[in-house]
Amino acid sequence: MLNIKPKITLVGAGPGDPDLLTLKAVKALAEANVVLYDALANEEILDYAPKNAIRIFVGKRIGNHAYTQDQINQLIVDNALTYGNVVRLKGGDPFIFGRGGEEVEFAESFGIETIVVPGISSVLAVPASQGISITKRGVSESFWAITGTTSDRKLSADVALAAQSSATVVILMGMHKLPQIIDLFQKEDKGNLPVAIIQNGTTAEEKVGVGTVDSILEVVKEKELGSPAIIVLGEVVRESNKLKGFYEEFLSKEEIR
Repeated sequence: MLNIKPKITLVGAGPGDPDLLTLKAVKALAEANVVLYDALANEEILDYAPKNAIRIFVGKRIGNHAYTQDQINQLIVDNALTYGNVVRLKGGDPFIFGRGGEEVEFAESFGIETIVVPGISSVLAVPASQGISITKRGVSESFWAITGTTSDRKLSADVALAAQSSATVVILMGMHKLPQIIDLFQKEDKGNLPVAIIQNGTTAEEKVGVGTVDSILEVVKEKELGSPAIIVLGEVVRESNKLKGFYEEFLSKEEIR
């Protein structure tokens, strides 16, 4: 192929609902020669790419990685040099727990033009889809967004700090560390703090569990909740009109006990 100009566009695919894709993302996909997409990007979004565009799945799940991050970095560069315009499609926003910055740095080290198209982060959109305003006047002045599992597979030390604050705490990739998270909040005497867990948020497979710090592990077991899920801890959960029925039902059960 002649006169190939390599370019990489890092595109945020949003939280799951394909209707939450941005117009700029749609335009970027329409010009793609190659699309490298991850496990959290809704595959319906791939329909926005040309029919002849090469599609490569590079998703990562716990215990099931199609490629390592180093391999993904190299694939992005190799495809850009070979085919020209590469779209790297990542769930949510590529710069929020998405390692997008690493991919941009690697591509730019080869002198390849890079563009970033921000996406709607699940940190904001998934709670909002359940009527949870993660900040609310008189209830929560700020919020923490924390990864539940760090690169060395440990619970982020920031969770312990967040548990001491009055802010809303939103934890991604934390379901496998949920007992440890709950323990940290219980140590801060926050057993009655409302909690919502939203699995596959904004999609047709969405599942929701609501309770308190003291009860949420039982709720997770009862509703068979798992990854990928967003964990929201804070008084704003109680404020959600959409979840109010769930929460009132939960409180009634607690009173009976």
